[in-house]
Amino acid sequence: MKRPTRPRVDLKERPELLLVPAVFVTVVLTWEFAVPALGVDDYVLPRPSQILLALRTLLSDPLFWGHLRVTVLESLYGFLLGVGAAVVLGTVIAQVRLVERALMPYVVAFQTVPKVALAPLFVVWFGFGMTSKVVMAAVISFFPMLVNVIEGLRSADADRIQMLTVFGASRFQVFRMVRLPSALPFVFAGLDIGIVFSILGAVVGEFIGAKEGLGYLLLQTNYNFDIAAMFAVLAVLSVLGLIAHFIIRFAQRRLVFWSEENRVLGA
Repeated sequence: MKRPTRPRVDLKERPELLLVPAVFVTVVLTWEFAVPALGVDDYVLPRPSQILLALRTLLSDPLFWGHLRVTVLESLYGFLLGVGAAVVLGTVIAQVRLVERALMPYVVAFQTVPKVALAPLFVVWFGFGMTSKVVMAAVISFFPMLVNVIEGLRSADADRIQMLTVFGASRFQVFRMVRLPSALPFVFAGLDIGIVFSILGAVVGEFIGAKEGLGYLLLQTNYNFDIAAMFAVLAVLSVLGLIAHFIIRFAQRRLVFWSEENRVLGA
């Protein structure tokens, strides 16, 4: 019995498969040779080769994995808390106009407050432990998710809603069969933004007051003036964000397979 063959990837239809690594290699090589050519000191801007050595040292240190675990947990808990609150509040706002008129001005006003300014307050209220970072991550990831939930629920086809209503469908049935499927692409867009913002929120919280985490590690490398190690930690944070982004995109392609964007991407 022959094993099923996977369809070949057409690079003409997916040019990014070549462009993304090409851009990366070009930037890294230019960076590697431009730094010494321009006479830039290594302690100001280290070369990629030095950053790679610092990254290898970092990955071999057991303490680093403890810092990574703390930041991942803070980001994940904050993401779940912020997304959960946004889904509940966004659903109520999208369904009840009176609630929108009563609450949205306060939500928007709270969003305009710089979140970095709130971090010291959270440290005072919740301490130097994980709780203050979780709250910070939740606050930053909350608003993008809220906006996408509201817009997604309101994007449902009015004709389909009217047809179901004429046939006697309840409000919950309309929500389940029309509004929720229409909102899912928006929800996943909010999840994609929220998961990255939650990592940002956790790191910002660690900057203000923490005893562990990648943000704390960044401050330590800064105090030691180890710029290569700082870039190595930033590279880890970037990879962490990319992994989270691709997990959300993978889930979207599996659960929202009918959306136009997924069909274009060949999902």
